[in-house]
Amino acid sequence: MRIDQTAAIVTGGASGLGEATARHFREMGAQVTLLDRDATRGAQVAREIGATFAETDVTDAESVAAAVAQAKEDMGRITAAINCAGIATGEKTLGKAGPHDLSAFQRTIDINLVGSFNVARLAAAEIARNAEGADGARGVIVNTASIAAFEGQKGQAAYAASKGGIVGLSMPMARDLARDGIRVMAIAPGIFLTPMMQGLPPEVQDGLAQDVTFPKRLGDPAEYAALARFIVECDYLNGTVIRLDGALRMQ
Repeated sequence: MRIDQTAAIVTGGASGLGEATARHFREMGAQVTLLDRDATRGAQVAREIGATFAETDVTDAESVAAAVAQAKEDMGRITAAINCAGIATGEKTLGKAGPHDLSAFQRTIDINLVGSFNVARLAAAEIARNAEGADGARGVIVNTASIAAFEGQKGQAAYAASKGGIVGLSMPMARDLARDGIRVMAIAPGIFLTPMMQGLPPEVQDGLAQDVTFPKRLGDPAEYAALARFIVECDYLNGTVIRLDGALRMQ
């Protein structure tokens, strides 16, 4: 698929990796609809880049269905869904205050894993209605995993489990959707300079960067966006997870 002929929905599009992806896709000529819970920031970013916006709770079936319907109406079709919405929870399985809060674990799974699947399944139903392109292609879904899926740290039980689920989704979902001409991929970012990281002191950021093999810096969200675009345009990428981490392997 050519990026300038792509009509994409981007969850978490109001900030971080999602915002970078939405901006990059628009710069390359794609149509974009941002999906995010932050109505103020989401609408602002959409205006800035010439996109459309739908206030969305990715964990709610009706909310996502309405957002997908709006995106279809605004863009005329949907050919790509990029799932960037997510949260990070830091809590040990058993800490000084007692066992891990179950509601915090459930919320992390609901947003990161169930939310991604919710968007993917409803986007797939719409993408499957597109006319066939080369090789019968109709579109692509890109989910966001994390290196925590492979090397989760202390306090990352909920986050790592949610991102491990994203990794596990890639192949079966790709096989499910093959007959509909829809590819499914996942990106597993390392430590990226998102708003959460930007709030940390410079010395903490520098310390994290020193663990990266090369280059010794935090990832730029624009690099995630560039990889997402490459996945959209490279029709033979399917059913796998790409690490984007500067060869970082967490201890």
